[in-house]
Amino acid sequence: MKRFFIFFIAVVFTGMITTANAKKVQTPKMYIFGMAASFNDTIVHFTNIQEIDSVWIEKKTGFLMSRELYSMQLRDFMASHHQLQHRTCLVVANKNKKKVEKKFKKFLKLYTQSKDKKQHYDVRYIDDRDFLFKPVHNYDTDDDGNAKE
Repeated sequence: MKRFFIFFIAVVFTGMITTANAKKVQTPKMYIFGMAASFNDTIVHFTNIQEIDSVWIEKKTGFLMSRELYSMQLRDFMASHHQLQHRTCLVVANKNKKKVEKKFKKFLKLYTQSKDKKQHYDVRYIDDRDFLFKPVHNYDTDDDGNAKE
């Protein structure tokens, strides 16, 4: 019984260490699009699918690191250039362009083809000349508290 308890503690401790240290890797390019909407009106904005270079992803899941910072880029653009405050913004990103295109079409269909004829949305597109996502650089700190990329 004592061996089982020690083994159990060792497994739990090992699991905590491996989940706490999620590996971040830099990928040469990724495809991303954003959407901005509000619960107060029917205007929905979409960016085009864009290619961004040198982004950080989580190695195990392939998720884009600091997704919230990319959403904030779009939200700040909407507030400053279109005077549309408090937009709910989201981004979809993947290394595979076809997967991003599929998600883009799915979101677009959700807002353009409604089963209920009363429900309608004003879908607008943000031109690439007006807004482009910028890569976000992630920094970790080493044991001394110094920033490292």
